[in-house]
Amino acid sequence: MRKLWCALLVLGSAGPVAAQSAASTALTVDEALDIARHNNPGYQIARNNRTRAELQLRSAFGAMLPQASTNLGASYRQGKQQFFGGVAFGATSDVLSSSWGLNFNAAISARSIETVRSSRAALDASDATLQDTENGLRNTVVQQYHFARQMQAQAELQDSLVGSNQLQLDLAKAKEGVGSATSLDVKRAEVALGQQQVNSLKAHNTADVELLRLYQFIGVPMPGPVTLTSAPPVTEPTFNLQQLIATARAENPALRARRYQVTQANADLRAARGDYLPSVSFNASLGGFTQQYKDNNYLVNQASSSVASSRANCFTTDSIRRGAGLSSIANQCSQIVFSPAAAQALRDQNNTFPFNFTSNPYNLSLGISLPLFDGFGREQRLQNQVATRNEAQLQSKQYELQLATDVTAAYTTLVVDYRTVKLLENNSQAARDALKLAEERYRVGLNSLVDLQQARADYETAQANLINASFEFHRAYSALETAVGRPLR
Repeated sequence: MRKLWCALLVLGSAGPVAAQSAASTALTVDEALDIARHNNPGYQIARNNRTRAELQLRSAFGAMLPQASTNLGASYRQGKQQFFGGVAFGATSDVLSSSWGLNFNAAISARSIETVRSSRAALDASDATLQDTENGLRNTVVQQYHFARQMQAQAELQDSLVGSNQLQLDLAKAKEGVGSATSLDVKRAEVALGQQQVNSLKAHNTADVELLRLYQFIGVPMPGPVTLTSAPPVTEPTFNLQQLIATARAENPALRARRYQVTQANADLRAARGDYLPSVSFNASLGGFTQQYKDNNYLVNQASSSVASSRANCFTTDSIRRGAGLSSIANQCSQIVFSPAAAQALRDQNNTFPFNFTSNPYNLSLGISLPLFDGFGREQRLQNQVATRNEAQLQSKQYELQLATDVTAAYTTLVVDYRTVKLLENNSQAARDALKLAEERYRVGLNSLVDLQQARADYETAQANLINASFEFHRAYSALETAVGRPLR
């Protein structure tokens, strides 16, 4: 009988070992956190928000720098005169023209200066919020990692109980064969084995679901069979509670984000007060233009007509002078001629389109603006910012009080969980010894099957409680780290 018991024990323990030998991917908690930082959608959204805050700060700086703009254009006008009041204006030749301009302007005010400070505080708050999001992601992943390990440990416990029930059934059959047990004992053992197999199946399903949920939090699909390998020991907490609270007040990212929000609200308040102060603006502009007649002889014809008219007027004046007995100016009139060189010069002068620009006078201006009345808009904005600043201060104070409570609660929970684990370790050892004794007594016929099943149920309860308490300790450790704002081991 002793040889049969030993053989069944070996066979019962071989099943779980063979199942564990299947190839799977090892995953530590640090690896899970690293993958989550690169793939978790919520964390990526927080990183995008940080980028927006950085661009907002850059934009606030840019608003204080001189702004520049340029323009370049061309136009065409039909060569047709226009009449205003019966008088014809405009050239009879088509006109091509182009222009360019360069403008600079700058403005500075108390609001623009405080906007930079507000944007800088917003960026600092965004950095702290990003760190807080990472802190929350760490807590979520670590909590789920240990919970998945807890479910896997429970499934392994159920597997071991299946093997134990199988041994119990085989032993009952063996005892029935030699007349030391009844068929009722065999049936009870079969029922217990079937129920334990159901429990094992459900436990494995729960473990698989929690492992899938872990990868959901990580942000990637589960690659296949995975083995969670991180198993930190259960060690007695040696922290000083007041030191933990002080560390949390100094380093907790959520609290730091709220303090930066107070700084931002103060800057926004100063910006609202700056609406009562003057602002300074500066402008500068320069440019050029071209104008070319499409008929290249248009200016030549006009100049030629003007010279001919001047020559005729000169000879008319000469006739009048000679009639009055004055000296003749015919020689001077003869010198009034329109030369080919002058005609060519006019053609060259007309040839300016599109880039032979004539410079315009540059323009500089400096102005100071002082708002006097805007329909009580400034007063409304100021009071709104006062209320926003006060709310930010109160929220920061409220969270600081909450943080002290969270750290204290997490610390006391961790201490209680540690003590619970130590008590349950003793309880589990006692249940294991009781089960061993019950099995030995059943083997020699001193205990009934009911006594053995009760001892096995007590052992299952004690072992399950120990598993739960051990992983609750690790989750409590993670909760304390989250409350403090940084890892503690």
